[in-house]
Amino acid sequence: MNRKFWMYPGTLSLCAALIAPSQTVAQSQSAAHPGKHKHHHYKLEVIPTLGGPLAVFYHNVNNIGVLNRRGAASGGSADTLLPERFPNYPWGDLGTVTRAYVWENASLTDLGALDNTVSSFSAWISTNGIIAGASEKAEFDPLVPGIVDPSVPDFPETTAVVWYNGSITDIGFLHGGGYESRAVSVNNRGEVVGSATNLIPDANSFAVDSVFLLSNGYNYQSRAFIWDSRDGMRDLGTLGTGLDAAAYAINEQGQVIGYSYKDTTTPGGCTTLELTHAVLDMGAFIWDKQHGMRDLGNFGGTCTFALALNNHGQVVGNSNVSGDLYSRPFLWEKGVLRDLGGSLGGNGATATRVNENGEVVGSANLAGEQTFHATLWRGVGQMTELGSVDNDPCAFGWAINDKTQVVGISSPACGYFDISRAFLWEDGSLVDLNTLIPPNSPLYLDYAYTINNRGEIAGDGHDAAGNPHAFVLIPCDENPSDIEGCDYSLKE
Repeated sequence: MNRKFWMYPGTLSLCAALIAPSQTVAQSQSAAHPGKHKHHHYKLEVIPTLGGPLAVFYHNVNNIGVLNRRGAASGGSADTLLPERFPNYPWGDLGTVTRAYVWENASLTDLGALDNTVSSFSAWISTNGIIAGASEKAEFDPLVPGIVDPSVPDFPETTAVVWYNGSITDIGFLHGGGYESRAVSVNNRGEVVGSATNLIPDANSFAVDSVFLLSNGYNYQSRAFIWDSRDGMRDLGTLGTGLDAAAYAINEQGQVIGYSYKDTTTPGGCTTLELTHAVLDMGAFIWDKQHGMRDLGNFGGTCTFALALNNHGQVVGNSNVSGDLYSRPFLWEKGVLRDLGGSLGGNGATATRVNENGEVVGSANLAGEQTFHATLWRGVGQMTELGSVDNDPCAFGWAINDKTQVVGISSPACGYFDISRAFLWEDGSLVDLNTLIPPNSPLYLDYAYTINNRGEIAGDGHDAAGNPHAFVLIPCDENPSDIEGCDYSLKE
């Protein structure tokens, strides 16, 4: 599959950034693996395509927003058979148009794009159904010809958009110019955040977090923005004297998290998929209208990423220690940055998500620093090992709901999780989600990205031919107790 994933430097913090030299962490917390537990089965809904071969969620660490509290899913694109205006810049395998979609009540809707001949993708859906993403425009990016291929000047302008009530709104670009922007998160008030380039050259550009842009030398500043229908798009600024920043998520209070360079000279210790060139000192920020952009602090190293926040303003992520030897998970609250604490025998750990109760999921290294298991923190210093599927060497928790149900990924191959299975952890028991769906299902469930408070789960799997497909799982429990195709027996 030739999808273009707009990922974030925090992505590898789930995997390779955990690997660190073998040293000792002072405090060790107990791991809990209670006895047998009975799990509900799930109904598998495979999200269909728009005529082409694939419909997927994008593989990025921000996939918490692809499923809302009402069970509507939107966070990727589905293939059509329409010819793509930019065939040398294919979003799908066939060079055809791929479109953002919403899956709700077992029905798929094409969200459209800014032109019928171009592609779009979505990244986040709010509880009231506002969807953030991006659409190609039917125009070439004038900064790209001569960079990608002088003979094929076909790279499109791509602009941040929102969809609501069946209509699409072009958010556009920053005041002063630029030709690339992406919206990645939106709240119920319609406040949208993301990244946009300007016209100022920058050799260390984030390039709106696109592997494709960076790999082709798109060296213009990328800035974090917030947008609403009244004030339009506003640049959030940067930390210190840094030149680039990216917004990552927004909560219902209008607080925004993201990351920013802190100066223009200090080399950083970040290991990421996106920043393939030499990176600078990187800091995590929180922004709101009252305080502006604030640095969350660090643990002495040169790389800090905020990966999630809740509606109480609690922020979690990871920060390198002095010397950038490994990263540690943090909880930031009311101006105070704290190490979440604990160890599974190794040094490195990361926090991925936080629920409204302040409970945090992520992963922590085992002894030797080469493997890691999913972990849960019920508070600072309260670590619980969740484990992995069938003693897999590596697993991490990707999301947690307010009922302390955790979903994530377990793999016998720790690299980039090309071989993996989705898991659910609840009430002290971790289970492979593939064992909770009907036998002979059309998909094998590879990745579980998020779980809402109704217990519905969104992720990606693959079919018998190896093609990836997005899915939603509906729990076969008593709420309601009459879902067609549900197995209401319990599995031990």
